[in-house]
Amino acid sequence: MSGGKMLRHIQFWILAVLGTVLLTGCGSEYLVLNPKGPVAETQYNLIIISTILVAVIIVPVIALTAFIVYRYRDTPGNKASYKPEWAHSTTLEVIWWIIPIVIVALLGYFTVRDVYVLKENPNKEVAPMTIQVTALDWKWMFTYPEQNIATVNHLEIPAGVPIRFQVSADAPMNSFWVPELGGQIYAMAGMATELYLQADEPGTFAGFSSNFSGEGFAKMQFDVVAKPKDEFDKWVKEVKGTTPAMTKADYEELRKPGVTDKFTYSAFPEGMFEEIVAKYGHGHDMDYVMEKNPAPAGDKSSSETSLNMQHMQHKIESHNMPGMNHSSMNH
Repeated sequence: MSGGKMLRHIQFWILAVLGTVLLTGCGSEYLVLNPKGPVAETQYNLIIISTILVAVIIVPVIALTAFIVYRYRDTPGNKASYKPEWAHSTTLEVIWWIIPIVIVALLGYFTVRDVYVLKENPNKEVAPMTIQVTALDWKWMFTYPEQNIATVNHLEIPAGVPIRFQVSADAPMNSFWVPELGGQIYAMAGMATELYLQADEPGTFAGFSSNFSGEGFAKMQFDVVAKPKDEFDKWVKEVKGTTPAMTKADYEELRKPGVTDKFTYSAFPEGMFEEIVAKYGHGHDMDYVMEKNPAPAGDKSSSETSLNMQHMQHKIESHNMPGMNHSSMNH
C-alpha cells in the first residue's frame, strides 16, 4: 500500500470516529455531561479525570501504532532499519510497566474516593427529603412518605434540597436514571436500593428507565421538576386539596402491565412501599435503606425500625399471598 493511500485510510477512520462521537446525541447537548447538581458534578469530574488518565495510555499507543505501521510498511524502497536481533530494553520495560501501574493506582484512588462520597448526603447543611420509587410494568410510582402524597410518571422536588431515593420494584428489574442529576441505580423486587440526588436550581430534567424490562419499557419516561422550596410546598398543598387518595384497588390496577399517563394522589396506604419490599424480601436485611432518616449505628431508633420491618415481613409471609396483603396494611 502506498504512503498516500495509507494516509487516506487513516483520515477516513479519524473522520468516522469523529462523526460517530459528534452525531450520537438526540438533542442539543449530552445529558450525562450536563450536570445540574452536586452528585452529577462529582460523577462528571470523575468521568473527566478517568478520560484524561486513560488517554495517557490510549493516545500514545494509537499514535505509535499508526507510526509503526507506516514507518515499517512492506513496500519497495522503504529505508526503515531492520533489527531482528533486538530482544530486550530495561528502559522500555520500566516505562511500559510503571506508567500503567501509576495510572491504575490513580484511577483506583479517585474512583474509591468518589464512590464513598456519592453514598452520602451531598449537602450536609440541609436535611434530605425521602422519596420512595417503585418500578412497575411499565410506569414509575413515586411516594412521598413525609408529605403523604404519591405521583405516577411525574416527580416534583424542591431545588437545593438533597433527595434520598429509596428504590424498589413490584415488577421485573429496572433501573432509575435522571442523567443531569446523577447516575442510575437498579430497582429490584425484594430489595431497596438508595440513591442521593439534588438539583441545584429550578428546572425540568428528563428521567428514564435504563434497563430493558419488557414491551413498554421505552415509554417509562418521566419529568423531574425542581421548584423553589416555597413553590414545592404550595404544590404539595394543592395536590392534597384537589386530587383523590390512592386506594389499594388503585394500586392493584397500577400493578397491571401497561403504559399509563401521569397521575397524582393526595394520599396513599400507609406502609405500602415497605410492604412491597418485604413481600419479595426473602429475609434480606433492608433496615438501613428503609429508614426514612438513617440513624447512627447503635441508635435506638435503628433497632426499632429493624423490629418493625421484621414484623411486617413476618405478617406478609404468614399470609402467603402473591399480591399485596390488604389486611396487613391496616395494622
